Amino acid sequence: MASPAPAPERTDVLVIGGGPAGSATAHWLARAGRDVVVVEKKTFPREKTCGDGLTPRAVKQLDDMGLTSQLDHTHRYDGLRAVAHGITLELKWPEHPVYPSHGFVVRRRELDALVADRAVELGAVLHTGTEAVRPIQRDGIVTGAVVKEKGSGTEREVHARYVVVADGANSRFGRALGTARNRTYPMGIAIRTYYESPLHDEPWIESALDVRDREGRAMPGYGWIFPVGDGTINVGIGLLSTFKGYRDVNTTHLMTEFAATAPAYWGIDPDAPTCAPTGGRIPMAQSISPKIGPTWVAVGDAAGSVNPFNGEGIDYAYETGRMVAELLDESLATGNGMALQRYPALIADEYGLYFRVARLFSVLIGNPVVMRELTRVGMQSRSLMEWVLRIMANLLRDDELGPAEAAYRAAAALVRLVPEPAA
Repeated sequence: MASPAPAPERTDVLVIGGGPAGSATAHWLARAGRDVVVVEKKTFPREKTCGDGLTPRAVKQLDDMGLTSQLDHTHRYDGLRAVAHGITLELKWPEHPVYPSHGFVVRRRELDALVADRAVELGAVLHTGTEAVRPIQRDGIVTGAVVKEKGSGTEREVHARYVVVADGANSRFGRALGTARNRTYPMGIAIRTYYESPLHDEPWIESALDVRDREGRAMPGYGWIFPVGDGTINVGIGLLSTFKGYRDVNTTHLMTEFAATAPAYWGIDPDAPTCAPTGGRIPMAQSISPKIGPTWVAVGDAAGSVNPFNGEGIDYAYETGRMVAELLDESLATGNGMALQRYPALIADEYGLYFRVARLFSVLIGNPVVMRELTRVGMQSRSLMEWVLRIMANLLRDDELGPAEAAYRAAAALVRLVPEPAA
């Protein structure tokens, strides 16, 4: 006789995905005393394609979760070293009334497990090696998910009052609910690997803004080298879909050429990465819609919450997860979902104008000639690059009007005049 189906698991909130957005959502819900279940298809610790760099915005969220003390053994860095056209500028993170003036480089296999474990300590239930294979719907309302334990192949149901979609950039679960990327918005394409380096504990992350191959020919995109502090460096290269020929770009070739032409002081042996390069595509600038239904909501990469200026997504994953957790807590307290329906408006207020400016900028830098000219001019001025850093990392200050704020507000005023593209 066939075994009876397992009894459904029941919870206030089911979170699909245990990465930055999902774990942050679970953390804040559990901290508020709510029942929350997280399903993560991989088993921690697990690798994730990423630059591993945490900016001050991300550090602030980790600090609010009480986790930065657990990063003391990881690599702390002071700012960005920009390299282009034979010029090198070391730019410290700016002083800010809200965000710290430092970042960390932490491998995702450690970082994601750290946040997920804290959510569990606070009362969240975490099922790893468990994939959400399809939503459960009743009368068109999402009421949970069918999940599959990858080890045994057993399927069972998890019923929830609300479902948070946090399964990353590809978001199969989100697509099952009808989410899709607005193709007029930029998308990032990136590849990375690790190399051993004598400068693995440098106080700077490095960005190469004028990338060339071994023949001296300009290549699209920008490169990065992030010291990990464990004897290795994270080396990668990325570009935006606003580059006219991005579909024909061989990212493996870009990675090989960048590793071979990186500054000699890194000591990179381009033929000896510590692991095979991995890459992927990243929806950006809140390009995924819809982000919400009556009982479900998308956060982090699953909502396209990545900054087109610099490809940073971890901070926005933490922030959107926290935002949604607060709305869900209110919805559960009131017994209806009206609080959750404020999410799109809150997203627009928090990121809308900034990401519109970023999208405009991404179109400009998608043109290699414009990109080279902008970097050539920019690298001539330290003060100019300092405020560029503040804008690109979304670290503008509200308490004073300096050059960065003035430049950004001027650009924002122009962007307000440009109609939004149709969704």
